[in-house]
Amino acid sequence: MGFVRPRQALSLYLILSSVLLWSACSQNDAPGDAAQAAMNFAVPVTVATVTQKTVPVEVGVIGNGEAYSTVVVKSQVDGQLHSVYFQEGQDVKEGDQLFTIDPRPYDAALMQADANLARDLAQEKNARAQADRAQKLYEDGLISKEQNDQFHTNAGALEAAVRADQAAVENAKIQLGYCSIRSPLGGRTGKLLVHVGNIVKANDTALVEINQISPLYVSFSVPEQYLQEVKAYQARGKLKVEAIPPQDEARAEQGVLTFFNNTVDNTTGSILLRATFHNAEKRLWPGQFVNVVLRLTSRPNAVVAPTQAVQTGQAGHYVFVVDPNLTVNSRSVVVGPTIGGETVIEKGLRVGDKVVTDGQLRLYPGAKVEVKASLKSDEAANPKSE
Repeated sequence: MGFVRPRQALSLYLILSSVLLWSACSQNDAPGDAAQAAMNFAVPVTVATVTQKTVPVEVGVIGNGEAYSTVVVKSQVDGQLHSVYFQEGQDVKEGDQLFTIDPRPYDAALMQADANLARDLAQEKNARAQADRAQKLYEDGLISKEQNDQFHTNAGALEAAVRADQAAVENAKIQLGYCSIRSPLGGRTGKLLVHVGNIVKANDTALVEINQISPLYVSFSVPEQYLQEVKAYQARGKLKVEAIPPQDEARAEQGVLTFFNNTVDNTTGSILLRATFHNAEKRLWPGQFVNVVLRLTSRPNAVVAPTQAVQTGQAGHYVFVVDPNLTVNSRSVVVGPTIGGETVIEKGLRVGDKVVTDGQLRLYPGAKVEVKASLKSDEAANPKSE
C-alpha cells in the first residue's frame, strides 16, 4: 500500500483548488457577459429629422356628390314614341336630339291650319276690295251709309279671322316642333324609362333623367364647433375644398366653398356646406361618398415630425429621440393636427431632432441604435426626378 508524501499532497491540493475556483468563476461570470453583450447590441432603426414648415389648418369630413343640375325629360304632346337617338348613360350636349314623337298627326294639323289661313286670306282680300268700292259709291251718293258700313264690317271680320288663322298656324308649328325632343342641358343620360312604340302623354310620362356632372356639387357637414372659424375665414375670401374619391386617392379634386347653410341642424349639431368642382375628368359622381378636406388657413413655422414616429403610451404621446452618441431617449410630446403623413408637434421637440420612425418595439431609454436609413422631410416633399 502506497502513501502520499506531504509535498505531493500540497501540490495536488493546490491543483484541485485552482480547478474548482476557475470553474466557479466561469459559472458566475456567464450572466454578466450576456448582459454586457445585450447592452452593446445596436437596434437597427430608421430615423427622420424634425422640420419646421407652413402647414394648412383643415377640417376633414365625409361628403356626398350632387348633380349640378337635374332634368327629367317629358313630352309636351301626346303620341307614340317614334325614335330614340342616344344610348343609356351617354353624354349629351345642350340641343342634342333625344326623341321623336310620331309627327304625322301634327303635320296634318299644320296643313289644315295653313289651308284655313289661305282661304281666309282670299276672302279678306275680296272683302277689302268690296269695302273700297263701297266707299267710293257712298261718296258719290249711290249707296247708303248702312250699306257702306256693312262692307267695312265684313272686311274687318275677315281680317280678324286671318289673324286667328295665323295664330293657329303658329300653334300647329309649335306642336309639331314638340315632336322633336332635344336636351335642355349638357350632361349624362340615365336609364331609358320609355321605349320606342310606347304611347306617351303630354307633361305626364318621364322619358329619361339627365344629370349635369361637370361642374358638380359636393355637400358635406362640419361640426358646430367650427362654425365661427368657417364664417370668419369665408368672410376673407373663398375657401378651398378638396374632394378625394375612394380607391382613387392619388390626386384630389380641387373646388371652392360656394354655399353656407343658414341654420345649424339641431339633430346632428352640424352645419351643411357645399362646394363646387369643375370635375372636368368626371372623377366625382352624383351620390358618391368622398373624403372632403376644407382648408381654412395656413399655420406658418409649425414643428412637424413623421406621423409614424409618434407613439402612444399610458402617459400619452411620446417619441424616441436619437442622441449624437447613437443612443435613444423617450420624450413626451403634445401633438397637433396630422396633415399628409406628418404630425404637428406642439411641445416636446425642436427643429433638427432625430426621431425614430421604425423599430420602436425593441427600444428602451438608453438603448444603442444603428441607423439603417434617414428620412429627410425636405427630400420627401421635393423628390428628385430621374
